[in-house]
Amino acid sequence: MTTDDTAHRRVDVPGYVRDHGVHPPLDSPGYRSTALRHPSRRLKLLPHLLTEVTGPVLGEDRIGALDNDLTRQHDGEPQGQRIILHGRLLDGDGRPVPHSLVEIWQANAGGRYRHTGDNWPSPLDPNFTGVGRTLTDAEGRYRFTTVRPGAYPWRNHDNAWRPAHIHFSLFGRAFTQRLVTQMYFPDDPLFFQDPMWNAIPDEQARQRLVARYDHAATEPEWALAYEWDIVLRGREATLFEQDGDDD
Repeated sequence: MTTDDTAHRRVDVPGYVRDHGVHPPLDSPGYRSTALRHPSRRLKLLPHLLTEVTGPVLGEDRIGALDNDLTRQHDGEPQGQRIILHGRLLDGDGRPVPHSLVEIWQANAGGRYRHTGDNWPSPLDPNFTGVGRTLTDAEGRYRFTTVRPGAYPWRNHDNAWRPAHIHFSLFGRAFTQRLVTQMYFPDDPLFFQDPMWNAIPDEQARQRLVARYDHAATEPEWALAYEWDIVLRGREATLFEQDGDDD
């Protein structure tokens, strides 16, 4: 894997062609922390040994009964609007990817993560940890119950706020196959000033990161619902993060 010295810091991987018209540049001036995270020297392709290609083993017995319901993991209920988040995990040909681990993490309804590095003055919710996981079923479907996260400031630029979003982590058959992405909510008023969103040059690719409100899947007097399919490869692929950012 190599990098050149252009402003976009293109990365070439054997057998993989990065579409620079769709994917954001690894060094995005508007997103300040990429200056510290993008590759600046020639990278080395490391061989995968037995540990990387065989583990960890992620079976159904490792998923707890409440791991996919973030509203029932504590003694009380969390604050915020309950939502049901569901969708399918698909390959590049539209076929379902069954029995695959899907993880999420997010801020609470006030826009704060339960993390030592998050100390902006929004209260922590004692009944919300903000993490969940599940396995896709035989048809590639996943489902979470959670609360809609709030926006939060992040000091990237003057009066910078991240749009509401939920992080997704996807595992294949080994840890080295892990992919990370973010899901957004429709009609968010903060898209215009978010450099992560606006660094994506292709409008259709941006919109593939936005969930669809699904009224048919709501639970009356209980929770709203959003649907978001994740496509691993191909023309309709979901964009995945390049620098491991967790903002």
